[in-house]
Amino acid sequence: MGLKAKTQEEKYRQMLETPVSRLIPGLAVPTIISMLVTSIYNMADTFFVSQIGTSASGAVGVIFSAMAMIQALGFCLGMGSGNYISRSLGDQNTKEAGKAAATAFFTALLLGVAIAAGGLLFLRPLVFFLGATETIAPYAQDYAKYILLAAPFMMCSFVMNNILRSQGNAMYAMVGITVGGVLNIILDPIFIFTLGLGTAGAAIATALSQIISFVILFLQCNLRQDCLSIRLREFTPSLKMYWEILYAGAPSFARQSIASVSVIILNVAAGPFGDAAIAAMSIVSRFMMFINSALIGFGQGFQPVCGFNFGAKRYDRVLEAYWFCVKVAVVMLTILGLACIGFSREIITQFRREDLQVIEIGTLALRLQLLTLPIQAWITMANMLSQSIGYGFRATLVALGRQGLFLIPALWIMPRIWGIRGIQAAQPVSDLFTFVLATVVVMGIVKELKEKSG
Repeated sequence: MGLKAKTQEEKYRQMLETPVSRLIPGLAVPTIISMLVTSIYNMADTFFVSQIGTSASGAVGVIFSAMAMIQALGFCLGMGSGNYISRSLGDQNTKEAGKAAATAFFTALLLGVAIAAGGLLFLRPLVFFLGATETIAPYAQDYAKYILLAAPFMMCSFVMNNILRSQGNAMYAMVGITVGGVLNIILDPIFIFTLGLGTAGAAIATALSQIISFVILFLQCNLRQDCLSIRLREFTPSLKMYWEILYAGAPSFARQSIASVSVIILNVAAGPFGDAAIAAMSIVSRFMMFINSALIGFGQGFQPVCGFNFGAKRYDRVLEAYWFCVKVAVVMLTILGLACIGFSREIITQFRREDLQVIEIGTLALRLQLLTLPIQAWITMANMLSQSIGYGFRATLVALGRQGLFLIPALWIMPRIWGIRGIQAAQPVSDLFTFVLATVVVMGIVKELKEKSG
């Protein structure tokens, strides 16, 4: 207890005293790696499965919406408990932080089991609901059943990843996620091609990798003295605890779940243009998710700093950290976007070089989305700030904007007017509207924080 208390006290001082220009990058690098590896789970499957055929590639895109919903629930419980843990530790309330960790973990485990059972029971109607065509459905079913079996492990891993980050232990979280990601890349070609398992092989590789990540993260949480342990006796499913977790986690759930809904609508909207359109937009979505995962990882390095300092009433330091992150994120994504635009065709070709229609559709869609990367940085950091300090409604509003309030109407309206061009341009148009919304929200929060800091 003495060593653990001393370590937590040192961490408390670190969060409140270390210059943000050193503290945030130190926390962000492991979280960026963790987020990139998480997206590699999906992108590796897309890359290897695309070598099988266009319909197989489309199947991964169809099931991605189901994976996004699993992630949405995991991130909701993980981010919600993580933000509450950061604020509790900032207020030096370790007992309450431990209860939040246990409640989030065991709730994720129960939800994951329920999702796996329900999904496997209604597997065929599920894949058609997610946007599969008759030619894509067989591949989608092969892929989905193993992903569903891994759902409890996936959800608990997302929770533990965020619990570790919220305590400033991002490096421990990175180890668990990275090992699973590297393993997935190694196993994919072995199961798909060497063992001849096709689309099912990609899903088995992902499922096994997620289970390995779960084991490593669970050991990190429970064996390290400077981490909150996850104990069944601290599982306290009270209305008050769920309110704290779900209110703070609602923006993450909104962002991830609405992304799942928008992917379903995107698949349905692209369906009339053939399997090539579904496959192309799936590839673009995966690549953009890879880039955005780095941005979200950087923002997650900011969140524990923000939560600790807000809990300690250091509002001036919250603002300092926020503006530092905005400047870095906008500059880095501007450079990255400009660098990738020139290689858009080559990027799409790497995934599906045999299908010229996929390449043509995907190249323009990717270029249009890369153009809006700088404003995506602004949107994400506005969302991270509002969520970290417990402004759940405003954070949820911003989270819903980019892939919900504006994207879903765009996907319904624009293809009817401009055909496939409408599908390709829907996300950038949504980004522009969300930028305006995020600006209004974050400026109000900045004003409030300035007033509190005096």
